[in-house]
Amino acid sequence: MTDIALATPIDAPLHAKPSLVGLTRAGLAQALAAIGVPEREQRMRVGQLWHWIYFQGATSFDAMLNISKVLRATLAEHYGLSRPEVVAQQVSVDGTRKWLIRMPPVDARDKGAEIECVYIPESDRGTLCVSSQVGCTLTCTFCHTGTQKLVRNLSAQEIVQQLVVARDMLGDFPGQTPPDDGGLIPAGEGVRAVSNIVFMGMGEPLYNFDEVTDAISVLTDGEGLSLSKRRITVSTSGVVPQIGALGEEAGTMLAISLHATNDELRNTLVPLNKKYPIRDLLDACRNYPGASNSRRITFEYVMLKGVNDSPAEARELVRLLKGVPAKINLIPFNPWPGTQYECSDWETIEKFSDIVFNAGYASPVRTPRGRDILAACGQLKSETEKLRARARLALDDEDEIAAD
Repeated sequence: MTDIALATPIDAPLHAKPSLVGLTRAGLAQALAAIGVPEREQRMRVGQLWHWIYFQGATSFDAMLNISKVLRATLAEHYGLSRPEVVAQQVSVDGTRKWLIRMPPVDARDKGAEIECVYIPESDRGTLCVSSQVGCTLTCTFCHTGTQKLVRNLSAQEIVQQLVVARDMLGDFPGQTPPDDGGLIPAGEGVRAVSNIVFMGMGEPLYNFDEVTDAISVLTDGEGLSLSKRRITVSTSGVVPQIGALGEEAGTMLAISLHATNDELRNTLVPLNKKYPIRDLLDACRNYPGASNSRRITFEYVMLKGVNDSPAEARELVRLLKGVPAKINLIPFNPWPGTQYECSDWETIEKFSDIVFNAGYASPVRTPRGRDILAACGQLKSETEKLRARARLALDDEDEIAAD
C-alpha cells in the first residue's frame, strides 16, 4: 500500500480563476458569452473547447491551436483548466486506487469540500466509483460512509471532474503516460483505463438528481469523454420517486441497495425503507425504462453474518424479484472501525448464491477490492479530519524549527 501525503498545505489558496473543466455545453456557452464571444460563434467555440477539454485532456489554452491567439489569451485571462487537488492517494495491493480529492470553495463559507473516489482495475475494464455528495444523507447502519453527515451536494462540474482527475492520474488522455503499476491498469490500442462509471461512492445520487443527470450528459457525450450509458450504473438506496425519471432522462443502468427481504429488517439496515418500503421500490424497478433481460437491474445484497444470510432469506429474495429482469450482486461485508456487523462465512455465502442461481438469477459474489485501504464497498469515509490534523502537525513542526 502506498500513501501520498498532502499535495499542498491545508490553508493554501485555491484556484483564483473559475475552471472550465467539468462544465456542460450550456455552461461553456455561458462562459463564452460572459467574455463577449458573439452568440453566432458560441456553438463552434463550445465544440472546440469540448474537444480539447474532454477528448484531449488539455491543461492549457495554449494547446488549443485551432482557436485564435486573441481568444486563447482572453480565455486564459478569465478562466482556467484546473482540476481539483488530489490531496492523497492510496494504492491497494490489488491495484485499487483511492484518491482524496479537494474541490475548490464554492463560496466564502466553504473551505473546499473533500470527497473520496476509487478506481478498480480489472483485466477487461477499469471502473471508477464516483461520489455525488460530500458525506451522505442516509444512515445505513452497515455503511461507513453513512456515519458521516451530509455536508452538501456536489455540482455536475465536480462530478465530471472526478473522471478527469482519474484520467490524468492514470495517463488515460492521448499522449499521457500511465503510471508503472506492474500491468494492473488496462492498456493497449484503443483501450481506456477508465471504461466504466459507478455512482456508488459517497452520497445518494437520486437526492442530487439534477446535478447527477447533468454530469451523465457530459460523461456520455460522444465527442468528449464518450462513455456508453450501458457502462454507467447509478446505485440508489431506494429513492422511489426518482427511479423512473433516471431511466427516462439518463438511460443508465440501475443498481438497488437492497440488503434485506422484509421491511422490518430493511428499516434497520436502510432506514430510507421507512419512507419507501420494499413493495414500492420493486414496483418502480419493474417499471424502470429500458429494463430487460439484456439490461438487467442489479440488486446489491451485503452479506451480514446471522442477520440476512439464511437460506430462507435467499428463497424470499427469489420470490420478491419475480418479474424483474435482475441480477443479484452478493457483497461480502467489508469491515470498518467501530462496526457492529461481521461478514457471513464463505460457506454460508456459497449456499445463498446457489439458491439464487438455481432459481435462474445470476448471483456473482463480488470480490472485495481495496479492503486494505478502506476503499471497498461501504467503507468510504473522507479522511479529511485525519489529514488536516496531520497537515497542522507538520506546519507546527515547521514553525517550531523556524522559531529555534
